Amino acid sequence: MGSCGTEPLTSSTHSFDRALVESAAVEVVGRRRELELVTAALAAARHVLLEGPPGTGKSTLLRAIAGRAGLELVFVEGNAELTPARLAGHFDPARVLTDGYAEDVFVDGPLVRALREGGLLYVEEINRVPEETLNLLITVMSEGELTVPRLGRIVAADGFRMVAAMNPYDAVGTARISGAVYDRVSRVAMDYQSADDELAIVQGEAGSGVDTPHFVQRAVDVVRATRDHPDIRIGSSVRGAIDLVLIADELAGLRDSAVTDDEVALDAARMALSGRIRVHESCQRTPEEIIEELWIAWATSVDFDDDGADSSGKAPASTEATGTTTGNAPSTRQQPRTN
Repeated sequence: MGSCGTEPLTSSTHSFDRALVESAAVEVVGRRRELELVTAALAAARHVLLEGPPGTGKSTLLRAIAGRAGLELVFVEGNAELTPARLAGHFDPARVLTDGYAEDVFVDGPLVRALREGGLLYVEEINRVPEETLNLLITVMSEGELTVPRLGRIVAADGFRMVAAMNPYDAVGTARISGAVYDRVSRVAMDYQSADDELAIVQGEAGSGVDTPHFVQRAVDVVRATRDHPDIRIGSSVRGAIDLVLIADELAGLRDSAVTDDEVALDAARMALSGRIRVHESCQRTPEEIIEELWIAWATSVDFDDDGADSSGKAPASTEATGTTTGNAPSTRQQPRTN
């Protein structure tokens, strides 16, 4: 059998304190407020729902907290195939034939493992999880325990919490979360970080290998512009800017060129961003065309020398030649070039 305690979740003895927040804030850029909120909720023995688009640091934030609190992070990928048996666990069929339904024949699933060990159960994309599996989670959140047929009652060890994450913008393959789930979690909304924070993230990920700061800035500006473009339904996360910068750096080396070369930069931008954006169904343009438009529009004066040529010796392309408009640019330090 599992633990035989009789009390539901109580306040944790783990160190969810200011020192944890201070330490985690160094790793998680631009998320001080969210770190405080999640830390406070976990210290109060509450379950948490992180709601926000991809690439906003939900997993990074939770890993930082769990690591510093000394909690094991038990990861569960939410999808339509996540059945109650896959989440909770199952009896090994081969051993059942010889040993029967003994406790050591049971193969713990992530939920039971987190309950036994007092871990942090992280359910990603909870709005993709089937209803019958959600009902299992609702029971655990309400009672702090789980009853498994032929195994018995498993009571949550000290430290057990559930944190779920969901993307509110992607409706494909998702379902509306029931009020029963919302009633048992404390919700934290996580939108995109500021322009300065995203620039710091890209600079940190790109490292010292990319020594062209204005190119990194331009990559961040273009990514942020995808979120406000009239033809784009869902824009790119900061991961797109990271990939753009790193791919451009490697591509420039392969072509014996510079990252600011038109062909290098545009190829890297198309590759890094075209798959990350979702274009409106009524739009007749391809993602690649829109990315090219944005990349040209967000050229800044620092990209060019006094003669109007870029660092590769080529004259800058004009947005007028594309016959497109740039839409609404985000509020960042630089504005798009409109030759």
